[in-house]
Amino acid sequence: MADKRDYYEVLGVSKTADDAEIKKAFRALAKKYHPDAHPGDAECEAKFKEAQEAYAVLSDAEKRRQYDQFGHAAFDGTGGAGGFDFSGMDMSDIFGDIFGDFFGGGFGGGFGGGRRANNGPRQGANVRMSVRVTFEEAIFGCEKEIEFSYKETCSTCNGSGAKPGTSKETCGKCGGKGKIVMTQQSLFGMMQNVTTCPDCNGSGEVIKERCSDCYGSGYVVKKVRKKVEIPAGIDNGQCVRVREYGEPGINGGPRGDMLVEVVVSRSSQFERQDMHIFSDANISYAIAALGGDVRIKTVDGDVVYTVNPGTQSGTRIRLRGKGVPSVRNKDVRGDHYVTLIVETPKNLSKEAKEALRKFDELTGGSLTKEGGASTEKKKKGFMDKIKESLDDL
Repeated sequence: MADKRDYYEVLGVSKTADDAEIKKAFRALAKKYHPDAHPGDAECEAKFKEAQEAYAVLSDAEKRRQYDQFGHAAFDGTGGAGGFDFSGMDMSDIFGDIFGDFFGGGFGGGFGGGRRANNGPRQGANVRMSVRVTFEEAIFGCEKEIEFSYKETCSTCNGSGAKPGTSKETCGKCGGKGKIVMTQQSLFGMMQNVTTCPDCNGSGEVIKERCSDCYGSGYVVKKVRKKVEIPAGIDNGQCVRVREYGEPGINGGPRGDMLVEVVVSRSSQFERQDMHIFSDANISYAIAALGGDVRIKTVDGDVVYTVNPGTQSGTRIRLRGKGVPSVRNKDVRGDHYVTLIVETPKNLSKEAKEALRKFDELTGGSLTKEGGASTEKKKKGFMDKIKESLDDL
């Protein structure tokens, strides 16, 4: 065993690594060197076997303790642990969990022969639903009550699915293993294909007499109401996760989660972009020219803003900290950007019109400049020119 590499070195983890780190490291190595991805590559197969052996030890608390104390000698019969035989080790649970997302629920036949089905505990599926909130509720957060269908453990059979007074029986098709092994001859020799047992769906047990209330499923469906906290700053399309309100687990696994998608209604006054809010505000011609205080609507209520003299229509101002709170920290907020729109006065009185003309004269006389509507020269017609000629005689 002296030529063997340290198991921690093989997986590339420290001796203080937890189970999640060890599993993650092995997943990466197994995906990289799996023989199915490198057919005929002896070096990759050797590295795969090395990683497999290291994971088999370090993922088991007792074997890891022995290895930490005695090293490789713990498993070659010379150490205090009494040795360990890797040759007959069943890796189906390990690979069923690790390779499920790479090879469709099992692992290929490049090593150890055939595919293996995962009939261990698995988490139930997540369920999705949606809830509608107003623009303001999304900004400041709220609580919403939702109603949904929930699979609850059947009280009649306590979740077994069997009729009271009876129990599940060992599946006769797979012998309680939850999987069926089929061997066939191929060009590369004898190949084994391991599939989930169709009679027991991988549980290893079948129900002869089903519960009349849940029809053998072990669950009954009922309507449930639950209050869900919508966090401040959530955006349209984002989800709130409600732990363990999804589908029941498989073979004793944990429940899935419920993902509540938030649908935010549009606002007639405000628009949102990330953590910022945008809106328009109308100001009078006089305020734009002379400056002054105006009231501007925000999600926090009206605020007073002092407009600078000579402000042009389309000017954008920034109200700091009046935007959307961060979902992670509601004390951190974006800004509110307001576009000022100068209103042109309508339906002026005679006095107002005269005052405006006087104002125009005092500010440069735009009405009397060339191109002004009131001083535009009238073009002379043919009769006008004849009249002018007769007057000159």
